[in-house]
Amino acid sequence: MRVLGRWALWSFLALAVLVGILRAVAIRWWRVPNDDPYLEASIAPTLRGGDWVLLWRLTPPNLGSLALCAEPKHPERLTIGRLIGERRDHVLVEGNKLTINERLAATEGDCAENAFKVIPPQGGAEVELGCTMEVASAVSHQRGNAPANTEVQKLDVEIGDGEVALVSDNRRYPYDSRDFGPVVRNTCSETIFFRVIGPKGFFDTASRFQYIR
Repeated sequence: MRVLGRWALWSFLALAVLVGILRAVAIRWWRVPNDDPYLEASIAPTLRGGDWVLLWRLTPPNLGSLALCAEPKHPERLTIGRLIGERRDHVLVEGNKLTINERLAATEGDCAENAFKVIPPQGGAEVELGCTMEVASAVSHQRGNAPANTEVQKLDVEIGDGEVALVSDNRRYPYDSRDFGPVVRNTCSETIFFRVIGPKGFFDTASRFQYIR
């Protein structure tokens, strides 16, 4: 029993040291703001305001990743979107369609939940939107769809050196490079890769322990 207790103690200490090292250099947890209606609408259906997520910060986000960035016009404000396009790439978003250098991003059918509800950023009753799986820069992710015949601002931009376009997963209510232009890539230093719990807490099993793409 004494040997077993000593083994358990050393195992716990080793795990604590490992978690501490990861926390210091590679991972941190962060709560998605739940007081910013424009950000909350733009990240649906992938994330929701109040989600507790893990951020990977040891290496820069890859193209197609969901990243945490500083908004160019207001560096004190954080925003979330997918990194799309690099130097000299032409990025076009019209309605639900994403085109990079005249090549349309593929879709892979409906999401596991083919519809979701979101509160419009201007306020009002919840709106139900469809959900489709889209492949952007080789990353398959959820996309909230703008209903047919809905007017949504177009994104049409050529990417400069050291820049990327930031594109919202919610194509009906985006808050992205349409609003503030391309972002400097090195201001997007963290990748959102895991949801620990959702805004309803630990016992909301539908939003607990989920890998984010």
